[in-house]
Amino acid sequence: MHETTVAAAGARERIAAHRRRFDPLFAAYFDRLAAAPGPFTAGRFPARCVELLRDQSLRGGKRLRVALLHEAARLVTDAEVPGLDEAALSVELLHTHGLVHDDIVDDAPLRRGAPSVYYAYRAEFPGQERTAVGLAVLAGDLAAFLSVQVLLEAPLPDGLRLALAQEQTRASAETVLGQFLDLERDVPPLPGDDFLHTVTEFKSARYSILAPLRLGLLAAGEDPEPYAGELRRYAVLVGIYEQMRDDYLDLFGDPAVTGKPVGTDLRDGRRTYAVNALLAGVDGADRKRVESALGDPGCDDATIAEIGALARRAGVDERLRATMLRYAREASDEAAGWRPRWREEAVSFFSALPLWSVRRTF
Repeated sequence: MHETTVAAAGARERIAAHRRRFDPLFAAYFDRLAAAPGPFTAGRFPARCVELLRDQSLRGGKRLRVALLHEAARLVTDAEVPGLDEAALSVELLHTHGLVHDDIVDDAPLRRGAPSVYYAYRAEFPGQERTAVGLAVLAGDLAAFLSVQVLLEAPLPDGLRLALAQEQTRASAETVLGQFLDLERDVPPLPGDDFLHTVTEFKSARYSILAPLRLGLLAAGEDPEPYAGELRRYAVLVGIYEQMRDDYLDLFGDPAVTGKPVGTDLRDGRRTYAVNALLAGVDGADRKRVESALGDPGCDDATIAEIGALARRAGVDERLRATMLRYAREASDEAAGWRPRWREEAVSFFSALPLWSVRRTF
């Protein structure tokens, strides 16, 4: 237990160190965009788009993708690896793209404790919904294209530059397919866990975990293809418990900590891991209460609090925590199997990360 705690503390410190190094780099990237002559200074709308993308991109976030990218390279070498900065910018720009479009689809007013890009445009163009939607869609599109451009313009050998761009382009396309599956999930009937796992893999695990792993290995000179199966297994297991964590916090979290109100998934009719567990864990009048709230945008805070309380009485919170911990342990074991091949320091990071990540939720 002591060794596990020490390893988890080390993983936490390394994630924080990667974030401290990356955030100024990310800010400088947006500053260069805003200052360079050309399309971003050609009019008010392009310039404002860069401002909003910059604000949302720099407003919080653990930078877990950045840490995964750098630690993946450290699996191979502890030397400085050219191209990691550009790859880090790419994965975070793609993440910004996903957040912007998610908030349009979900009609989400807040992101990381402040207005989403979509709602910022709504405030700037009151009564002009088409303009606000159009600008928000374009902002998300721009972030996605920039995520590929930053790799194609990286000062790297042509073959490596192309390989990194191909990896990220594939992850981008898979993420959009995941968005389709995400919307399909919320159309009756209630999905099973297998479908939820598929949604999680394509919507988040492939771009948030698998792509940084593969990009880091590629940059360090290691072909990830011979290890594709085990890398994917690790990514999916991490993706599942991370998505469960998000779903758990939407029902049981503290808005002062998460920066988002609770009960959003219920009001929006989203068939998440937590909602599935809730419906499976209650019956009779309690189940009818949950079903009446599911998909009701007018469901008030008191009803959400009541549903959260009945979920706790039914032990739904405990079951979700136990399930998250099980997936985290499986992910940890998967990474531990990399020891014969790759550097111990980085393998320890990937093995410790899942258990630290889950336990900080509770």
